Amino acid sequence: MRYRMLGDVRVGAVGLGTMPLSIEGRPDEARAVATVHAALDAGVTLLDTADSYHPPGGTPGEGELLVGRALASYGGRVDDVLVATKGGRGRTADGGWTVDGRPEHLRRAAEGSARRLGGDAIGLYQLHKPDPAVPYAESLGAVRELLDAGTVRLAGISNVDAGQILLAREILGDRLVSVQNRYSPAVRDGEEELRLCASLGLAFLPWSPLGGISRSSLDGASTLEEDPEFGAFHRVARAHGVSPQRVALAWLLTRSDTVLPIPGASRPETARDSAEATTLRLSPEDLSSLSPEDPSPLNTP
Repeated sequence: MRYRMLGDVRVGAVGLGTMPLSIEGRPDEARAVATVHAALDAGVTLLDTADSYHPPGGTPGEGELLVGRALASYGGRVDDVLVATKGGRGRTADGGWTVDGRPEHLRRAAEGSARRLGGDAIGLYQLHKPDPAVPYAESLGAVRELLDAGTVRLAGISNVDAGQILLAREILGDRLVSVQNRYSPAVRDGEEELRLCASLGLAFLPWSPLGGISRSSLDGASTLEEDPEFGAFHRVARAHGVSPQRVALAWLLTRSDTVLPIPGASRPETARDSAEATTLRLSPEDLSSLSPEDPSPLNTP
């Protein structure tokens, strides 16, 4: 495992997104816990969850409680594991997603997450999505209050544009350490935000980082047949004797030294394969084929 910085915390360069372990279609508890343990065994030290990661009709925080149980039952060291959670979203009975960025809601949500996760403070608390009904500055102000109160140690934002990143930086200062946006082989329209994060030294956590290679947890089946649009990832994978998913993650790591992919997994084998992406070295020729329009990495501090 290679390591990168998230604020002042050193974490494995590939994390684990635990959403597939706690929403609809999730594996049973034993396999879910085994998946987290396999990631930890492979050197993963960043686990990403949210209070809204639960099935329709479920209880907020189920995903956080699962992460807590997995850490408590792990036989190895967990002191260096950073648990990142998110607040500001919810689920509807029919499986939809809601947004609630009201300061009073965020304060209650964070306090609930802190109780479920235990410890002195939430390691990384991320504002899940801007609420169009609430001025973003007000939602960010609630996060600042949580930081000041010690409920949260580090803060992040998610699903944001460049202007919102700059506003969050203004309000939260150096305690803003990360941005979690969608970015993958299939979805590259977050390039502006990625470049901004690189220039500011903010960690960039791509969610659904295997888009085009695998499906998101929200899209049903976890694998895709080879798509001609992304054939280069499969060709490079065959040349290296690895999975195309591993190539996709290794490619993401070359985009910027601030990138920390958080691929989801629902099987131990998948978690281990993702972690191995940190050891895969892609040649200039590989990168040229994967990103013919821009094969070079971004400049970082």
